[in-house]
Amino acid sequence: MASRRVRVVWSESARDALDEAIAYVAEDAPDTARRLLQTVLDAAAPLDVFSSRGRIVPELNDIAFRELLVDPFRLIYQVTPSEVTIVALLHQARDFHTWQGEQQRDE
Repeated sequence: MASRRVRVVWSESARDALDEAIAYVAEDAPDTARRLLQTVLDAAAPLDVFSSRGRIVPELNDIAFRELLVDPFRLIYQVTPSEVTIVALLHQARDFHTWQGEQQRDE
C-alpha cells in the first residue's frame, strides 16, 4: 500500500536559519556549505511521505513535533494530516527552551 503524500513547507524562520547557517559556513568553506545545504534538503525531502520517520522532539513530548538530526543541526518539523511544516533548524548545541522563548517573543 502506498503512503499518502503531504505538502512539505518551510516556515520563514526555518528558511532564515538555513540561509544564515549556510552563509556562515560559506565564509570559510564554500564547498562545505554546499554539501551542508544539500544534506539538509535531502533530509527534508522524504518527509512528504515519511513524516513520522523523525523522533519526537524530547523537549515537547508531542507526537506532532518531530526532528531529524542533520549534524550539527536539528531539523524540527510539525506534522498535520495535510502538511509537514519545517519550523526550525537549530544547532544541536543551542538550548531549545531559550530558542523557544525567543520565538514566542517574536510572534
